[in-house]
Amino acid sequence: MSKKTLNQANLEKLGTQKLAALVMELVQGSAPLQRRARMELSAAQGPREVAADLRKRFASLRRSTRFVDWRKQRALVKDLEGLLAMIETTIAPDDANDAFELLWSLLQLAPSIYERTDDSNGMIGGVMSDAVALIAEISPAMSKDQTALTERILDAVADAGYGEFDGIIPAMADALGEDGLEHLKRITDVWADAATTEQELERYRGYGFASSAEDSLRRNKQLTRSIILADVADAQGDVDAYMARYSAEQLTYGTIAPDVARRLLDAGRVDEAFGIITRARAAEDGKSFRTLRYDLDAVHEECLERLGKTEELKAHLWATFEQTLSAPSLRKYLKLLPDFDDIEAEEAALAFAETYPHLGAAISFLVGWPSHDRAARVVVARADALDGNSYHTLSTAADALEPEHPLAATLMRRAMVLDTLTGAKSKRYRHAARHLAECQACDAAIEDYGDLPPHRQFLETLKQDHGRKHGFWRLVDP
Repeated sequence: MSKKTLNQANLEKLGTQKLAALVMELVQGSAPLQRRARMELSAAQGPREVAADLRKRFASLRRSTRFVDWRKQRALVKDLEGLLAMIETTIAPDDANDAFELLWSLLQLAPSIYERTDDSNGMIGGVMSDAVALIAEISPAMSKDQTALTERILDAVADAGYGEFDGIIPAMADALGEDGLEHLKRITDVWADAATTEQELERYRGYGFASSAEDSLRRNKQLTRSIILADVADAQGDVDAYMARYSAEQLTYGTIAPDVARRLLDAGRVDEAFGIITRARAAEDGKSFRTLRYDLDAVHEECLERLGKTEELKAHLWATFEQTLSAPSLRKYLKLLPDFDDIEAEEAALAFAETYPHLGAAISFLVGWPSHDRAARVVVARADALDGNSYHTLSTAADALEPEHPLAATLMRRAMVLDTLTGAKSKRYRHAARHLAECQACDAAIEDYGDLPPHRQFLETLKQDHGRKHGFWRLVDP
């Protein structure tokens, strides 16, 4: 390795004086880098200095009102991640209680940050989730008054408008202990059943709710109580208490039944889990619009396996494969078959996939299995049905098939080129130009186009039909 390569080992050879000068030069004009450098200097002085600097930074973030657009959001997220890392590496090993207070302060920053950012990509939410996860790590080492903790948790969860305290109860279960969890249940019930105050109602006025502020507040309190009690039940391993939050009808919902059944399975109550998941699947089958059933199917399959219903499990897996070309379902199915029977069944499954009505799904499955020969055969046989708008599917398949099946790769790329030009999708012209160049590169490797036009003829037709799309041709012939 060159002695000029920019890595830690080579930089260490510069010596502390040169490195210090280099750092000073780099941080000039960069507030984030200056803050990071000061944090590192504080870390060298000890955890107390770091904690003091962290609190100052939190106060600064809390006071800020400037909107953070998407160009500056990454820097903000990096700043928050750095603060979190400093708590984890410098404060937590020395004092779990102080680390907890700092993490709590970070979570409390969420409303002020969310109000001046657009977190549609979930990056800020990810930092908050990491903070909750770190609280879970240090919880066993904490020594806090359990009563005070429960009251703090209730206030935080009740006021959280952005989900920043999601998961805080399981995270703090060790610190709360059994007595703390029981106390949290009691004060949650008291809070939810208490008469509404004017201060509480004020938050719900003026938002244009269809119902009154009183009704909206009451529903929100009941929902919050349900969430808190469910989290407490999880922390206590009380499946029945977790289930109690749902009605019999709700336990048939495809969005609820899998979570409940999973907890029953973990508690060894397989028959009950199977009953819930069976009723939920029946309810979903009766709907005109069915929800995605991945969770339902996964728990259903585990129930069948643990109940020894092998034949029923095999039938379910094969039916799922036939409906969706699910590779995981097929692999599970084949593992349940005797030796040699699985080979014959695999061939039958691949033959079935070739005739699957949805061409894109068939190509994706055969390429991913992998069965490239069959995938190429499907592409050539059904070339007229290729959906050039399925860019991800066709691009991935073309790249995979090109080395051994250049004709199939070319046909998929032609479909994407035609879709782009026919639809005048100018934003995709550069991709179409690349696909056309890839068709040209494959031309020499294709010995026989069969009844399909060779590259030169395809190109001529393309120019005749789309010659006026100058933006595209400039990219083809720069």
